[in-house]
Amino acid sequence: MPVETELYELLGVSFEATEDDIKRAYKRKAKEHHPDKNINDPEAGQKFQEMAAAYEILSDPHKREAYDLHGLDGMAGGRGDPMDAADLFTHLFASGGGHPMFGFDFGPDMGGRRRGKGEEVIPYEVTLEDLYNGKSVKMNMEKEIICGVCKGSGARGNAKPKPCSTCSGKGWTNSKTRLPTGVYANSRAQCTDCHGHGEKLKEKERCKKCKGEKIVKEKTRQEIFVEKGMSDRQRIVLAGAGDQEPGIPAGDVVFVLKAKPHESFERSGNDLLTNVTITLSEALLGFSRIILTHLDGRGIKMTSPPGKVIKFHESVVLRGEGMPIHRRPDEKGDLYVVFQIEMPDEQWLKTANKPAIEAILPAKRLEVDPLPEIVDEADFEESDIVDVGARSFPAGNFFDQGFASQFGEDEEDWEDEEDEEMDGEPECRPQ
Repeated sequence: MPVETELYELLGVSFEATEDDIKRAYKRKAKEHHPDKNINDPEAGQKFQEMAAAYEILSDPHKREAYDLHGLDGMAGGRGDPMDAADLFTHLFASGGGHPMFGFDFGPDMGGRRRGKGEEVIPYEVTLEDLYNGKSVKMNMEKEIICGVCKGSGARGNAKPKPCSTCSGKGWTNSKTRLPTGVYANSRAQCTDCHGHGEKLKEKERCKKCKGEKIVKEKTRQEIFVEKGMSDRQRIVLAGAGDQEPGIPAGDVVFVLKAKPHESFERSGNDLLTNVTITLSEALLGFSRIILTHLDGRGIKMTSPPGKVIKFHESVVLRGEGMPIHRRPDEKGDLYVVFQIEMPDEQWLKTANKPAIEAILPAKRLEVDPLPEIVDEADFEESDIVDVGARSFPAGNFFDQGFASQFGEDEEDWEDEEDEEMDGEPECRPQ
């Protein structure tokens, strides 16, 4: 009987289960706990990934044998180095939080680091819709695994490697380098004959499958789940799903999310920001219509208060219409809407009754009083104030005051709580 049965219990199988039993159980459990079918369970994604990690071990004869004989300690490849169970889990399945078998974190400083083959980092582009709604992704990958024929020895049958004659079994050789001063300095270099292993096999003694390399390539299919509310640069760690090497834990595969800019919304932490354009008539007389289409396809309808005159760059907040909060998808941030007012064009003015318009609009401003002693006539030349501000003036000046008055006086008010490295305020996107 195995010294530990936790992984078997995760898949709901007996420790005597065959490979086919384990495969069928995993498929059944994965289908039952798939995040797409459990959208109201914030822990569904993590449960799903835990089962994937358990299957990764129990479906591999080598890993399963080590697990059965020595528990998770056997997975670390060490029998003489005692380790606390919690430390061992962290060592094998490093994560930034939650269950250590499979987790999410924001970088190497969050949680324990694995002392294994290393991690393979893969950037993965996501849209704001993906981060809002959640998304499961299946992909084909290729990794190095321990050769199943020679069990990672690289040898054929009972053949044993012999110390490398070039480096005398050390794995390195001495070399001399002449410095600019004319003095020779000694240095060490990896042995080119045994590639640093310190031992070699004769050609005829090498495993036929791996050619003495101890590892072979294998194609696998992985599934990751982008959970609702995840952030740009957040990491999804597939513990132990990377390359294998005899004697050390398998490496991790780390997907780093890279959020693409959105044409309509800007994200800041759990809040969203967008521009909505209304006509001059709507600004003065009010409106009741769908003002935007949200990230999940819903239309958002708004009715302005009777008698309310909406000014340029005035904003409103829609509580609970921001981003889902990660791991708490029933809770959301807020959505800030900034109104842009579309002025009539010259063509409209040509057909309009100007005296009637002038009669109902507020009176024009009078000349300044008192008049300056000297008055120069200026030409009316159009310009792009956004371009002028970007080229000629530092951030946080006159050109930004209108926006800052709506959303805080400095960029810290709009800093991502989960990633303090985000620079500056979000730029509005038009609807």
